[in-house]
Amino acid sequence: MPATPFTENVPIELPSRGEAAALRDRFYNATVAQRIDVTSGLMIIRVRADRKYPVFEAGRYTTIGLGRWEPRVDGVAGDWGVESANDLNRPLIRRAYSISCPVLDGRGRLASVNSLPFVEFYVALVARDSDHPPMLTPRLFALAEGSRLNLGPHVYGQYTLAGVKPGDDVAFFATGTGEAPHNAMIVDLFERQQAGRIVSVVCTRRFPELGYLAQHRELERRYPNYRYIPLTTREPHNLDPTLPGFTGKQHVQDLVTSGRLERELGYEFEPTRTHVFLCGNPAMLGIPHKAPDGQFVFPEPPGMIEVFTHRGFQSDRDSLPNIHFEKYW
Repeated sequence: MPATPFTENVPIELPSRGEAAALRDRFYNATVAQRIDVTSGLMIIRVRADRKYPVFEAGRYTTIGLGRWEPRVDGVAGDWGVESANDLNRPLIRRAYSISCPVLDGRGRLASVNSLPFVEFYVALVARDSDHPPMLTPRLFALAEGSRLNLGPHVYGQYTLAGVKPGDDVAFFATGTGEAPHNAMIVDLFERQQAGRIVSVVCTRRFPELGYLAQHRELERRYPNYRYIPLTTREPHNLDPTLPGFTGKQHVQDLVTSGRLERELGYEFEPTRTHVFLCGNPAMLGIPHKAPDGQFVFPEPPGMIEVFTHRGFQSDRDSLPNIHFEKYW
C-alpha cells in the first residue's frame, strides 16, 4: 500500500506520441493476443510474452503493468497518475493477478496453463469514485488486441495443489474473478486423472458474470466426479420475494453452513481427505488474526475459514494442509 497518500490532485505531464512509443519499447515485453468481454466490466485477457514464458504450477500469480501515460476507459473516475510521492519516479502501474486458463482449448481438449502460447487473466473493472481512484484496470480496459503491456517475468505464490493426493476430494470456493486460479487447478487435476471428487462453487452478482460457465458445464458432462455450482446475489430471484423461485441472496457460507451443498453433492467434506481452496472477497474468506494471548480471532460475520475450522479443518498458513486461501484485496 502507498506509504504517503496524496491529499491533492497531482497531475502528470503526458508524453507526446513519440515519447509514449519509446516508453512502450523500453518497458513493455508482451502483447494482448485476445480480449474476451464477458460483460462491460469483466473481461478475459490473453497475453503473449515476447519470450518463452517459464513453466509454473497452476494457482500461482504474476503481475501486469501499464504506463501511467496510457489512456483510460471512458466512464471511470479519473486519477492523477500517482498514488503516492514515491510513484512520481515509477513509470509503470503494476498489480498482481492470478493466472487463469481457458479450461478447454479450441478443439475441446483440456487447456493447462503450461500448454498455452499465452498467459490468461480474468479481470474486473474497478470503477470506484474515491480519493484514490483505481489506477490500473481503467487502463487495462482501454487495451485492444495487439496492444502492448508489461507482463511480470516471474510467477509467484503458494496457492497451489501441493499436498493434494490422487484420492483426495477437492472443494473450490470463489467469488467473482477469484475463480481464475481454480480454473487452472481444476484442469491440472483432470490432467493428472484425479480420482477424488471435485466441486467448484462460484458466487457472482449476476449470471452473465460467470465467464467460464459453458466450459465447466462441459467438464461436468465429461467427468462424473466433478460438479460446478454457480451462485448469484443480485438477480431478481435473489432480491424479490414475490417472484416464484425466490431464493434470497446466495452466499458461499450459507450454502455450506446450511448443509445444502453436501446434500446436493451426496457426500460430506471430511478433514481427513478433503482439501478446501478459497479465493476472492476477504469477507468470504474470513481470515483470522492472532490475539495477544495467541488465540485466533475470526471476523464477523463468519467466513469460510471459520466454518471449516469448526469442522476440524486446519489452515495451511500454519503448515497444516487442508484449508488454502488467497484473498483478492
